Amino acid sequence: MTQVDQEFQIRGKLLHDEPMARHCSWRTGGVADLFFEPADKEDLANFIAQIKPGVDITWVGLGSNLLVRDGGVRGVVIGPLNRLNALKLLDENRVYVECGVTCSKFSRFCVKHNLAGADFLAGIPGTIGGALAMNAGAWGGETWQHVDTLEMMTRQGEIIQRDKDEFEVAYRSVKRNPDEWFSAAIFKFPQLQEQDQSNIKRLLEERNAKQPIGLPSCGSVFKNPEGDHAARLIEACGLKGHCLGGACVSDKHANFIINSEQATAAEIEDLIALVQQRVQEQFGIPLHTEVRIIGDRL
Repeated sequence: MTQVDQEFQIRGKLLHDEPMARHCSWRTGGVADLFFEPADKEDLANFIAQIKPGVDITWVGLGSNLLVRDGGVRGVVIGPLNRLNALKLLDENRVYVECGVTCSKFSRFCVKHNLAGADFLAGIPGTIGGALAMNAGAWGGETWQHVDTLEMMTRQGEIIQRDKDEFEVAYRSVKRNPDEWFSAAIFKFPQLQEQDQSNIKRLLEERNAKQPIGLPSCGSVFKNPEGDHAARLIEACGLKGHCLGGACVSDKHANFIINSEQATAAEIEDLIALVQQRVQEQFGIPLHTEVRIIGDRL
């Protein structure tokens, strides 16, 4: 049953019972009560201020690190992708970027303006908002290494500034006020040296060679345990290529779970649990997920 029973004054697009399979890279999951695509940041702030207390609010970027359960998502889902898309150079070292900009676009922008350190973001299939929310990383780089200041949107629709040290940041984890969301950030990078210009191309080629690009997945499902790799542990358990229904552990990279044939979210979630159980039994190591699981089971 929907949480939302009200009218809104907006300029953007508001969709009812929107299939979340359209908005996440696993291409599965139930519907959202409401899915809002704002016209711009001001429209979003106005919309959020109108939402009644008690209604759940969920933000989704590219949906590349997200599993939506088959029963769908109650309340309001906000999709800022390509809507909150401001991206500008503030000075020779600092870049302002809104949360709906993709990581790959941001990375290319930084290289174009001779800034070093953003190349790893080219291989992250998400938005800056998502990268900030989970401290996304690849190839030794992490998002929050380069954050200067944050712009947050509150439950009341206010836009406020926060310092980096107000957040508790760890490996693939960021703790924030649950009634505030990342609407934009300022990043700071050193100047790029000429020999680093080709690094994005090299990193993308490496990613394409080692990962099942082009198949419905969420990227890496599990965090790497300290001093080890989740993919090595999963493969050592003999789970590479193992399937539950349409959900399969990739035979190219064992830390990827593929929607091979109309998998349900329940099948993917059950396969995640099976992998965790087998690795725990064989190695005594708990595997923790990177993927965010939301919504209701059927």
